[in-house]
Amino acid sequence: MQAISAPAVLVVDDDEAIREMLAAVLTRDGLSVTTAADGVEAVAAFAAQRHAVVLMDVRMPQMTGLQALAEIRKLDRSTAVILMTAYAEVGAAVQAIKDGAFDYVIKPFDIAEILLQVGRALQMRRMRDDIATLHRELSSSYRTDRILTASPRMSELLQTIAKVAKSNATVLVTGESGTGKELVAAAIHYNSPRNAGPFVKVNCAAVPEGLLESEFFGHEKGAFTGAQARRRGRFEQAEHGTLFLDEIGDISPSLQVKLLRVLQEREFERVGGTELVRTDVRVIVATNRNLEEMVRQGLFRQDLYFRLNVVTLRTVPLRERPEDVRLLASHFLQRFAAENRIEVSGIDEQAMERLLAYRWPGNIRELSNAMERAVVMSTGAMIVTEDLPEQIAGQAGDSEPVAENDGDGAAAPSAAGSLREQVSRFEARVVAEALARNDGNRMRTAQQLGISRRSLLYKLQEYGIS
Repeated sequence: MQAISAPAVLVVDDDEAIREMLAAVLTRDGLSVTTAADGVEAVAAFAAQRHAVVLMDVRMPQMTGLQALAEIRKLDRSTAVILMTAYAEVGAAVQAIKDGAFDYVIKPFDIAEILLQVGRALQMRRMRDDIATLHRELSSSYRTDRILTASPRMSELLQTIAKVAKSNATVLVTGESGTGKELVAAAIHYNSPRNAGPFVKVNCAAVPEGLLESEFFGHEKGAFTGAQARRRGRFEQAEHGTLFLDEIGDISPSLQVKLLRVLQEREFERVGGTELVRTDVRVIVATNRNLEEMVRQGLFRQDLYFRLNVVTLRTVPLRERPEDVRLLASHFLQRFAAENRIEVSGIDEQAMERLLAYRWPGNIRELSNAMERAVVMSTGAMIVTEDLPEQIAGQAGDSEPVAENDGDGAAAPSAAGSLREQVSRFEARVVAEALARNDGNRMRTAQQLGISRRSLLYKLQEYGIS
């Protein structure tokens, strides 16, 4: 097993006693310490080994700490530089923080303060490293070659996404609800040169009309009742990244004008403000409505439509790619079985035939919901037709026969009906009795039955138990 190396710290001061004292304290704290007597030595030492933290005096011969700060940031902007300064130089240190220094301490300093500042700097670096790792993993998950499909039409769409992602063009994604328009937008962003920037999403239909302008552009303090502080809008939050506007057909004519201006001029004003804010954002919009028809009806501006319609991508409904029903159903099965800790190994052929025959008006979202329900409702090792939602499985079975008494006063499942029906009736009885024993406490009932609370809720709903 490879040993984890200690974080590296560079101590820079022209006073040898201070250098040695800090080196001893930081080494005792488990850090790897290098020292330098002036700014020139510091820059050379940093170029040879990119230290996580630099603890540096401001006033030194040959090259000051502020000059060394500038040179170090040219080599690596992520390194935390903590300046040590006399009280008279605090103004310069504050300016240095504006120029990228992490923080400063005033001489004579307390050792505890030094350790606290170095600890904070290392913690911030670890957080940045963790975020960078998560971002790389997220970007990897949206690689076009990792999107599940067996459909030639979807493969063609993914090839187009890969081409479009390299550009900075505005993209219009159209298609039915549940076909993965947000997935297309995310794939474009994470496969683009902007993938290090934010991917910001706004569902225009979910934000009240009166608040949508503020949602887009932000507002100044006092712009309207309740605006107690300046707020950055989604365009500012998405700076150097991608802004995804879903359900774009739902925005008002007045907001359409302002959006057109942003796309043309790359600038806007916050609500209640007069200052122009420049923006560097790629815009991707999506809709399940026919924008061309809305333009003809005067409901959507033609000039905005042309501006948005630089590149149009149409998602493929699930009914037009039956090859993917089997693939995605198996994927969702594995996912929801793992989430709910239920052992289900597959889908039997009759159930799969029902899935393939269904028209899927809700597309992938409906398939995902159907498979989650099937997993939660399953009682065997395979998903069978009866586990599927009624609209997919077909007609429900006959009404449940009256249960017989087993001689001990407890109702036994009737012998009538298929094995599946008898098992379901028995399960309903077990769940109801467990719920009664726990005085209706669903959490305790789920724990006693060895299932998740979510699984229990599904079963209560299925069997009409309250």
